[in-house]
Amino acid sequence: MINKMVVANLVQRPIRSLISVSAVALEVVLILLIVSFFYGQLNGSKASQVGVGADVMVQPPGSSALVGVNGASVPMKVGDKLRQLPHVVVAAPVIWELTTKPTLEIIYGIDIDTYNSIPPSFHFLSGGVFQQPYDVIVDDYFAGMKKAKLGDSIEILNHQFRICGIVEHGKGARKFVPLPTLQDLIGASDHASVFYIKVDDPANVDTVVNEITQVPGMENYSARSMQEYLSMMTPENLPGFATAIRIVVTISMIIGFLVIFQSMYTAVMERTREIGILKALGASKFYIVSAVIRESALLAIVGIIVGTIISAVARRIILMELPTQRLFWSNEWVLRATLLALFGALAGALYPAYKAAQKDPIEALAYE
Repeated sequence: MINKMVVANLVQRPIRSLISVSAVALEVVLILLIVSFFYGQLNGSKASQVGVGADVMVQPPGSSALVGVNGASVPMKVGDKLRQLPHVVVAAPVIWELTTKPTLEIIYGIDIDTYNSIPPSFHFLSGGVFQQPYDVIVDDYFAGMKKAKLGDSIEILNHQFRICGIVEHGKGARKFVPLPTLQDLIGASDHASVFYIKVDDPANVDTVVNEITQVPGMENYSARSMQEYLSMMTPENLPGFATAIRIVVTISMIIGFLVIFQSMYTAVMERTREIGILKALGASKFYIVSAVIRESALLAIVGIIVGTIISAVARRIILMELPTQRLFWSNEWVLRATLLALFGALAGALYPAYKAAQKDPIEALAYE
């Protein structure tokens, strides 16, 4: 009986119900898509670093674990010191340059000889290494998305680059340009963002890390094994990452809370006479509260389902349009978004439910 009444009340007010469902759906979409983007970038950054094949990474003091946010502040002469250490086979300087045009991505400025000597080497599907300062190597994902071929011109950092080679994806970035060219473009002459180090034996990784911190002038440099570096790439260790997620979740919950609160409060005020009749017929306070809470829960559940479907479809469309974009998806976050949306909706319904339960049946029946 009560369930039929709940459904009937929502159907009777379709516009208000639609607005409430839309608000909850928006809450879920915001959470899932923002999390999808943030965690996608994080996981993509992890995968790209594994693909480089290095054993140790050397960065300047105070560097973030997030690729592309540290600039280029490591002098190139650091590489000479690193190559003199026992067990160091390769010390490859690389610039990570973050760009948002046309999409958010990291451009790698590399010294092709040292970078490509860290196994696995580039697997060229066509073309070859740099021949000119404004040559670029792209991976097969980028080439497939843009239908790019050898000799095509693409824009990078407001300059035109010629595609000289297409490689199999997985060794760091999507685009690689000559290190001196990128140094010139960003005003970082004789500097790099990081040195990738390959050691002669994996058993010597810790030894090399300790030796680097003993080098005069490099005591405060960040020298980490790749395993340690990857373990640090978590939301808790990235400045602002967890905070941004919390802000989005909080804003989303506030949206759901306020819309459900407004919807239920208005509904209670409009149905004062109906509530009076129910109480006159013997309906308890619990019955009245239960009816309001069930309406809110039903709106929330429909909104959650709609929001989840929209998020999944939007993610699929983004990946179709931008196949190089990494987007995260997990059932755990779907569950979290569901619980958060449901909690916000029910919290928004509590006061209206209390207000409805406290109505005096005589006053309610006399209400016009």
